[in-house]
Amino acid sequence: MASRPSKKKISTKKLPHKKRTLDHIHHIAISVPDIAKGLEWYTSRFNCNVEYVDKTWALLEFANAKLALVLPKEHPSHFALTRPDANKFGELVTHRDGLKSVYVTDDFGNSIEILEES
Repeated sequence: MASRPSKKKISTKKLPHKKRTLDHIHHIAISVPDIAKGLEWYTSRFNCNVEYVDKTWALLEFANAKLALVLPKEHPSHFALTRPDANKFGELVTHRDGLKSVYVTDDFGNSIEILEES
């Protein structure tokens, strides 16, 4: 009989920390194979507004967050947050919607977009 790995307990106590301003998540981006079909699927099922759309991506506004639909060959799946010091993460690129950002990758291979706070 194979031995089972021991389960480590993770403390649920809150860690002490200084009060600080938290970063704001701007949007979550998920891959879809077709923007028009993605828009139809999401807008026919959920209460959201279409904020932007073109052939390669769309941005949907929900009450508390935005959801970007992206083509896999154009943009990675990611989450985006806004920071006043976005340029400290790398050279900012201006996008067609006027926003400036830089993509970084965490230690686990996940893409994060850092948007310049406007």
